[in-house]
Amino acid sequence: MLKRLLARFFWAVSRWTLSAEATPQRPTILIGAPHTSNWDFVLMLAIAWRLGIEVHWLGKNSLFRGWRGPIMRRLGGIAVDRADPARVVNDVVAQVHSGGVFGLVITPDGTRGGNEYWKSGFYRIARETGMPVTLGFVDRTTMTTGLGPTIELTGDVAADMDRIRAFYADKAGLRPERRTVPRLREEHANGDS
Repeated sequence: MLKRLLARFFWAVSRWTLSAEATPQRPTILIGAPHTSNWDFVLMLAIAWRLGIEVHWLGKNSLFRGWRGPIMRRLGGIAVDRADPARVVNDVVAQVHSGGVFGLVITPDGTRGGNEYWKSGFYRIARETGMPVTLGFVDRTTMTTGLGPTIELTGDVAADMDRIRAFYADKAGLRPERRTVPRLREEHANGDS
């Protein structure tokens, strides 16, 4: 109840407009992109709390050290050891298969932009669990943030990423100069563009 009240207050005073095609009705991977600022975290919580979506999110280990650890976990955080990213995927897949039901927020373009490729963990988790992918966004040019469509991944990496690229083509993020074009290394490894 408190989260919903805080979210209502945020959206009442915010310059941002919340837009959601539909609230996911089953467990989903929630993409957070373009991830170009730490403020994206605040927007993500405001979206989830306003729409009543229980979310978990992946964050680097250092965010969970000391006094911040309990706060980050209470906000839905799951610590990630960047030295072993495959383990994270395996742990999340095991949690989903064991009956865990939640929206998992992932920022595949990495830490606030500047990367050549998106990280493919979101794709692998979605395919291994059968979870759909909901395209969350931040667009500074329109001052709009929220949830776009929820899509089922087909396993055709290039075709799936073409759909994702088309959705994010006009989304700028809070700091447009840090935006990373949605593409995976796996597209090139398979000879795709």
